[in-house]
Amino acid sequence: MGNEPFEKTDENFLSRPLLIIFLTVLIDLIGFGIVIPLLAFYAEEFEATPLDIGLLVASYSFMQFIFAPILGGISDRYGRRPVLLLSIAGSCVGYLMLGLANSLWMIYVSRILGGITAANLSTAQAYIADVTTERNRAKGMGLFGMAFGLGFILGPAIAGVLSKFGHHIPFLFASLLSFINVVLIFFILPESLKSNGLVRNRESRFKEILRALRDSRFSVLTIEYFLLVTAFSMMTTAFAYYTMTNFGYDASQTGYLLGYIGLIAVVTQGFLLDRLVKLYGEEKLIIAGSLILSLSLFSVPLVSKDSGGLISLLLGTAVFSFGNSISSPSLNSLASKLVGENEQGRALGLMQSAASLARVVGPFLCGILLNNAFDEVDDFTLKRTFWTAGFIMLLAFFVSIYYSLMRKNT
Repeated sequence: MGNEPFEKTDENFLSRPLLIIFLTVLIDLIGFGIVIPLLAFYAEEFEATPLDIGLLVASYSFMQFIFAPILGGISDRYGRRPVLLLSIAGSCVGYLMLGLANSLWMIYVSRILGGITAANLSTAQAYIADVTTERNRAKGMGLFGMAFGLGFILGPAIAGVLSKFGHHIPFLFASLLSFINVVLIFFILPESLKSNGLVRNRESRFKEILRALRDSRFSVLTIEYFLLVTAFSMMTTAFAYYTMTNFGYDASQTGYLLGYIGLIAVVTQGFLLDRLVKLYGEEKLIIAGSLILSLSLFSVPLVSKDSGGLISLLLGTAVFSFGNSISSPSLNSLASKLVGENEQGRALGLMQSAASLARVVGPFLCGILLNNAFDEVDDFTLKRTFWTAGFIMLLAFFVSIYYSLMRKNT
């Protein structure tokens, strides 16, 4: 049932395990993509405020922040498959509860449960690191990003279609997808760790985290990743409100627009990233991507139905997607190269913990910034939210320059 470890080579990049984990991540992220455009519309049916929306996103991410490094360490010790099975089964139950919710507190509980078991991404990244060599590591992370982009195409599109039958229907469909994913992993995904590579004796988890962060290069990458995801999560949390306020879009139209953003990510990470890494290297792509993200976050909120229209919106979101698509996988690729073979799960788990903490801070800050005195969103609160995210990405841009200079001096 796919539990024999896999031997990696340089000769066959698109190996069977890598293709299977790509499909696994894709199915998982379709479910994730279904939630993004719908959560604000769905929770408002239970009288949620913009602050509630921010807290709902933040509660999921806070649980992920606490448990991702724990499950990442378990995956280093006992293997990737058991953790993937556990985390995706948790997603299945969380989506089911979300779809069957009849009150706001049930939505909170479903997001908290989903966050506790959400080690999917860091474990999948560790799996990719297991089955790729340093030479094609960035390409492997790009494939992960491509699955992420496809999830953003298919998930919001599915949400747009199924939400016409009720906002709860797409969540039930996401639960079914997660169940199929569990079956897929159980029967055909091979284990990526060799038995002699498993870690049996370790320091306490907190000592591991402190030891990892003593590496100045790893610390800087982690800080930069935190800033990037903070800004990105602020945008995704505010995006439905932005399309409602500036364009009058509903859940279906917002879903299709997010699908377009995902398409740009797929093209960038699936077909351009590897070439760009070979031409310029990860460090330069991170610098360029951070600057592009910052500029787009400042400009997009200026676009509305009466100012620039749909063409400007499509252009602005494409630029945003491109910047994120070259910087995020490059950061993960660099981080994975700073640690040994048997520490990939821990290192990438720490990176995802930073991302999870960012998804707590970003949505919470977004919920505060979006709210006006009447617990509503208006043009001013949207601008200040996007522009705050833009300043955060500008800071990430300067951090990326600092990392490049630090590398040259060591």
